[in-house]
Amino acid sequence: MRLRALATAAAIALTALPAYAHFGVLMPGSELVNRPKTPLELTLAFCHPVEQNGMNLAKPEAFDVWQNGKKTSILNTLKETQVLKHEAWKSTFTVTRPGTYSFAFTPKPYWEPAEDKFIVHYTKVVVGAMGDEEGWEKPLGLPAEIVPLTRPFANWSGAEFRGRVLFDGKPAPEGTPIEIEFWNGSKAKLPNDYLITLQAVTGANGEFAFTAPFAGWWGFAALGDAPKMAKDGKMKDVERGAVLWTHFTRVPSQLAK
Repeated sequence: MRLRALATAAAIALTALPAYAHFGVLMPGSELVNRPKTPLELTLAFCHPVEQNGMNLAKPEAFDVWQNGKKTSILNTLKETQVLKHEAWKSTFTVTRPGTYSFAFTPKPYWEPAEDKFIVHYTKVVVGAMGDEEGWEKPLGLPAEIVPLTRPFANWSGAEFRGRVLFDGKPAPEGTPIEIEFWNGSKAKLPNDYLITLQAVTGANGEFAFTAPFAGWWGFAALGDAPKMAKDGKMKDVERGAVLWTHFTRVPSQLAK
């Protein structure tokens, strides 16, 4: 009886722990490009950003860039690489003129046996080039998308960021969960497990807000459901995520006074 009680207590303790989030990652070498004909490095991955635990990312089904309302496929620029010792992809895109460049990829469905479901995260990032900032607030038309309501580049840490979640072009229902993590490149340890994945929900019209407490790359993942998919002859749930990455810059000490 004692062994059974201990096993039950352990199971309860495990289920009580916070859930650690999966994130599609699309990270440019810089959030800004200041000179023409500048090569911009882009890294595509799938991982737990705070824990720095990687997962394999199969070659995406689509990888595109939008500039001045024009969509261009850059899928053929992808080359294999590794991120956190797992399969990932890299690309180099040459920025030739001023503008706002939105990059996004559509992954192949990822089967997560621990959660008995597929995961599909439509992941994007926006880069400003040579002083132009027009069009960053425009939806790209992704099946799941976070549309920024705050310029998604060149923001100070401590500033509020606002966004709107769209599923199939319509505002997400009120209460749609948002998971938030930062890219923990230094592998800093956190005071408790609840701080690994911060959580919020959308309000009216699919909107949410977040204040970045410190500088770095921050990812937002809005989660919903998609039609079930077959796995080994059985229909399985599909988590459809809209992921957006944006960078916050540290406030210099002379400005913080």
